[in-house]
Amino acid sequence: MTEPEFDAKGVRIRRMLRSLTRAGHVLVRDGQLVLMTSYGSEIDSAPVDRVRVSGYGPGGQALARLGDNRYLLRFALGHREGLLSAIRTARAKAAAERGVLGR
Repeated sequence: MTEPEFDAKGVRIRRMLRSLTRAGHVLVRDGQLVLMTSYGSEIDSAPVDRVRVSGYGPGGQALARLGDNRYLLRFALGHREGLLSAIRTARAKAAAERGVLGR
Protein backbone atom coordinates (compact mmCIF):
# COMPACT_ATOMS: atom_id res chain seq x y z
CA MET A 1 0.00 0.00 0.00
CA THR A 2 1.40 3.39 -0.96
CA GLU A 3 1.07 6.77 0.72
CA PRO A 4 -2.31 8.38 -0.05
CA GLU A 5 -2.39 11.36 -2.39
CA PHE A 6 -5.20 12.79 -0.26
CA ASP A 7 -6.19 11.99 3.31
CA ALA A 8 -8.90 13.87 5.22
CA LYS A 9 -10.41 12.87 8.55
CA GLY A 10 -13.41 14.30 10.33
CA VAL A 11 -15.48 14.45 7.14
CA ARG A 12 -19.25 14.34 7.44
CA ILE A 13 -20.51 11.84 4.85
CA ARG A 14 -24.16 11.73 3.85
CA ARG A 15 -25.92 9.66 1.26
CA MET A 16 -28.53 12.17 0.28
CA LEU A 17 -30.78 12.53 3.35
CA ARG A 18 -29.12 9.83 5.46
CA SER A 19 -26.06 10.64 7.56
CA LEU A 20 -23.53 7.80 7.33
CA THR A 21 -20.86 9.29 9.59
CA ARG A 22 -20.05 12.62 11.18
CA ALA A 23 -16.32 11.99 11.40
CA GLY A 24 -15.53 9.96 8.29
CA HIS A 25 -12.29 9.45 6.43
CA VAL A 26 -11.78 10.23 2.73
CA LEU A 27 -8.72 8.89 0.89
CA VAL A 28 -7.35 8.99 -2.63
CA ARG A 29 -4.86 6.13 -2.81
CA ASP A 30 -3.61 3.84 -5.58
CA GLY A 31 -6.00 5.38 -8.11
CA GLN A 32 -9.07 4.87 -5.90
CA LEU A 33 -11.34 7.20 -3.97
CA VAL A 34 -12.27 5.53 -0.67
CA LEU A 35 -14.96 6.68 1.78
CA MET A 36 -14.68 5.22 5.29
CA THR A 37 -16.48 5.51 8.61
CA SER A 38 -14.74 6.86 11.68
CA TYR A 39 -14.20 3.24 12.76
CA GLY A 40 -12.33 2.36 9.55
CA SER A 41 -15.10 0.42 7.79
CA GLU A 42 -15.33 1.09 4.07
CA ILE A 43 -18.52 2.83 2.99
CA ASP A 44 -17.74 2.85 -0.73
CA SER A 45 -14.82 3.07 -3.14
CA ALA A 46 -14.27 3.43 -6.86
CA PRO A 47 -11.43 4.03 -9.32
CA VAL A 48 -10.88 7.75 -9.88
CA ASP A 49 -11.84 7.28 -13.55
CA ARG A 50 -15.37 6.38 -12.42
CA VAL A 51 -15.69 9.15 -9.82
CA ARG A 52 -17.23 12.56 -10.32
CA VAL A 53 -16.68 15.19 -7.64
CA SER A 54 -17.84 18.77 -7.78
CA GLY A 55 -17.72 21.65 -5.37
CA TYR A 56 -21.14 22.16 -3.88
CA GLY A 57 -22.46 25.19 -2.11
CA PRO A 58 -20.49 27.46 0.16
CA GLY A 59 -17.61 26.31 2.30
CA GLY A 60 -16.21 22.83 2.27
CA GLN A 61 -19.01 20.78 0.73
CA ALA A 62 -18.58 18.49 -2.27
CA LEU A 63 -20.93 16.19 -4.13
CA ALA A 64 -19.23 12.89 -4.97
CA ARG A 65 -20.66 10.32 -7.36
CA LEU A 66 -19.15 6.84 -7.12
CA GLY A 67 -20.86 4.71 -9.74
CA ASP A 68 -24.59 5.09 -9.13
CA ASN A 69 -24.20 6.28 -5.53
CA ARG A 70 -24.12 9.96 -4.60
CA TYR A 71 -22.59 11.28 -1.41
CA LEU A 72 -22.49 14.72 0.13
CA LEU A 73 -19.12 15.35 1.78
CA ARG A 74 -18.57 18.18 4.24
CA PHE A 75 -14.89 18.98 4.76
CA ALA A 76 -12.98 21.34 6.98
CA LEU A 77 -11.86 24.50 5.22
CA GLY A 78 -9.50 23.95 2.31
CA HIS A 79 -9.86 20.17 2.09
CA ARG A 80 -12.42 20.23 -0.72
CA GLU A 81 -9.93 21.84 -3.10
CA GLY A 82 -7.32 19.31 -1.99
CA LEU A 83 -9.64 16.44 -2.91
CA LEU A 84 -10.43 17.90 -6.32
CA SER A 85 -6.72 18.42 -7.01
CA ALA A 86 -5.81 14.89 -5.83
CA ILE A 87 -8.44 13.34 -8.11
CA ARG A 88 -7.16 15.31 -11.12
CA THR A 89 -3.60 14.22 -10.34
CA ALA A 90 -4.59 10.56 -9.85
CA ARG A 91 -6.52 10.57 -13.16
CA ALA A 92 -3.52 12.02 -15.00
CA LYS A 93 -1.20 9.47 -13.41
CA ALA A 94 -3.56 6.59 -14.34
CA ALA A 95 -3.81 7.88 -17.92
CA ALA A 96 -0.03 8.14 -18.19
CA GLU A 97 0.37 4.59 -16.86
CA ARG A 98 -2.19 3.29 -19.37
CA GLY A 99 -0.29 5.10 -22.13
CA VAL A 100 3.00 3.49 -21.12
CA LEU A 101 1.44 0.04 -20.70
CA GLY A 102 -0.50 0.37 -23.96
CA ARG A 103 2.65 0.69 -26.06
